[in-house]
Amino acid sequence: MAELALRGGPEAASTLDVPEWPQHTVESIENVVDCLESNAWCRVSEDAKWVDQFEDRYAEYHDADHAIAVANGTVAIELALKMCDVRPGDEVLVPPYTFIATASAVTSVGAVPRFVDVDPKTYNVDPESVAERVTDDTVGLVGVHFAGYPMDFDELLPVVDEHDLFLIEDAAHAQGTEWNGEKVGTVGDVGTFSFQESKALPGGEGGIVVTDDDVRAEQGHLLHNIGRQGGEAYRHYALSSNKRLSEVQGALLCAQLEKLTEENERRRRNHDRLVKGLSAIDGIETKPADDRITARGFCLFNFRYREAAFDGLSKERFIEALNAEGVPVSEGYGRPLYRQPAFSREHVESHVPRSVDVPAYNNLSLPGVQEVTRTNVTLPHEVLLADSDGIDAIPRAIEKIKDQVDRL
Repeated sequence: MAELALRGGPEAASTLDVPEWPQHTVESIENVVDCLESNAWCRVSEDAKWVDQFEDRYAEYHDADHAIAVANGTVAIELALKMCDVRPGDEVLVPPYTFIATASAVTSVGAVPRFVDVDPKTYNVDPESVAERVTDDTVGLVGVHFAGYPMDFDELLPVVDEHDLFLIEDAAHAQGTEWNGEKVGTVGDVGTFSFQESKALPGGEGGIVVTDDDVRAEQGHLLHNIGRQGGEAYRHYALSSNKRLSEVQGALLCAQLEKLTEENERRRRNHDRLVKGLSAIDGIETKPADDRITARGFCLFNFRYREAAFDGLSKERFIEALNAEGVPVSEGYGRPLYRQPAFSREHVESHVPRSVDVPAYNNLSLPGVQEVTRTNVTLPHEVLLADSDGIDAIPRAIEKIKDQVDRL
């Protein structure tokens, strides 16, 4: 067998040609140029059209009655919380294994995040932990469809209903994901998406809020536009910030949406091929297959690495060796959010009413998320756009490392 790349040998995954990301199309350029030449760059301009078009197209794509485009995925969650009438001092359940915006959005509206555990098999919120962590002050849950793999609604919705909680779906990773034939985002009360450039639907920045609730949608349109209604430029009906998406980004996203379905299908085929290849390797575990997931969006590909099956080789050294073989893996989110300095008690207390008791996050210990942070290995979604030879090289590279683990 060839020498390990870390020891000067050839890369096992030299055939893995990962496309650059983000990618644009000719239509992307045409749309943006059209917007620039129109001089209508703001969605409230008289001749603006692109953000309206994108909202309509995205609502149709995700089977939603309403869509409100905003500046990024973070403010999308903030807007969703306000659409659910979250007040300062309220408590909102959030997972600790996700991008910080899922939880920091809660503090941005003056509410208190309360962390629930995740299922280490799926990385999504554990419904049992949700039920256990509810208090008298809990008003809702922001759950994440991690890496595009949807939350288990069959288990989660009864818990949400029993405790009279709202459910916001943080679907930043899940453009195109379906649960039993229904697109995510409207299974709960409100759904949010991100179009940051690393996402499968990239607009540089940008986000959107979707809902089937007419009242919440009306509130969202008001609050995303500094409390304005209709075309009244200087009459404001609510105190709010400016969360609008620009026309330039709307033009770009209209074009990007056109190619998402085909790209997601390529990702799905390669996902299934990669899972099949990895399933033959002892010590590598992928997320469970689930017939209720009828379509997948993608942002990441995750697998769990078991050091014991690799003679105790640390995950850090395994990642280093696999990178050397030409596979662009990382540890992903390296720590639970409750271990982030931003969630020190003093920082959170500066955002919430003084009368509110803030949890001591640094004392929190949740076994599911600890298992995930200890074992998770991540690939970016663009790897799943490579050709089949490149996909097949990934398990071969892992096998090469395992066969020569004594040399590491």
